[in-house]
Amino acid sequence: MSADTAWTLVIAMLTLFVSLSLSHRPSSSLLWWVKRGLLVVCVIYVSVPFMMRLFPDIIKHLVYSHRVRVPFFVNLSQPADLYLNHTVNMYLKSEQGISLGGNVAYLPYFRSTLTATGQYSFYKDSIELYTSKSTHLHILSYRAANHRVGLVRVLSAIGYHVLALDYRGFGDSTGEPTEVGLTTDTLYLYQWVKARSGSSLVVLWGHSLGTGVATNTAVKLIEQGIVVDGVIIEGAYTNIRQGGAHHPFGWFYWKFPGFEYFFLDTMAENNVIFPNDENLKRMRSRLLILHAEDDHIVPIHMAQQLYEIAQSAQNSENQVKMIPFSGSLGYHHNGLYKDPHLPDIIREFVHTLAP
Repeated sequence: MSADTAWTLVIAMLTLFVSLSLSHRPSSSLLWWVKRGLLVVCVIYVSVPFMMRLFPDIIKHLVYSHRVRVPFFVNLSQPADLYLNHTVNMYLKSEQGISLGGNVAYLPYFRSTLTATGQYSFYKDSIELYTSKSTHLHILSYRAANHRVGLVRVLSAIGYHVLALDYRGFGDSTGEPTEVGLTTDTLYLYQWVKARSGSSLVVLWGHSLGTGVATNTAVKLIEQGIVVDGVIIEGAYTNIRQGGAHHPFGWFYWKFPGFEYFFLDTMAENNVIFPNDENLKRMRSRLLILHAEDDHIVPIHMAQQLYEIAQSAQNSENQVKMIPFSGSLGYHHNGLYKDPHLPDIIREFVHTLAP
């Protein structure tokens, strides 16, 4: 359906609703209020796509959801409040005016390195960088979220340094999120870690939105002649356009006239793309894909598509592995950290990266 047709239909609907609102008040007061209530709901429903198109910043807020911070009222500078042991708060500056906040869960020998160099500034969202020699960086969208904290505990418990960090605009990090900005933050973090981790392996871990940031980063590094040691993507979508079409928010509008024009085209025109599918065609890092069969945010068929794309691109079954988690386990989109087999899965993957 063309944009002009969509606008015509929507305007016709609005005209109908307005005409109903101007009709005489029925004899039944209850019926009058019910009609008025339905009218308000319908007007809001129809207005949202127009608002998205006219004010694209709204859709950016929906994509990044960086203003949604659960649990509330958490002091991010105090990791102990989240029951994270051996963890310090840090800050990094990825570029002028951008301060990134985060936590680092460390092993004892690494502690002196951190404290001796002073306090740094980190960020987070859904990516993790960790090394086989006890260095693991975890980049999240909100590092205080229960599933983020749970994953940090799992990874640090099996011997990896974990950096739980906030991208720009998330948590206590400054700035506003953009796809370019998030990738810039991750590249800076990767370089920061490599400069301090010696010969240790560094692995990028991306979850949900962060899978796109992880693969964007891996591709940018390839352009610099650097192949990341390993990449793990959890709950990954093929690209943000297809991911948005399957998102629960999209369920309310997928039959709406001009759905692609109002929502999906608006994202693309405002440079919100996160093309995991295209990135995997260029990546040469060893890849691990984790996905729950009952993921209600990103359907598992997208992970299967990514697996097939990566296998074809790398022409090697050893380079790419996908592990689905049974829907009967009830992990959905955020619960894979609960799986008792996850530590062994991660250890096995990291072991394959050893030179």
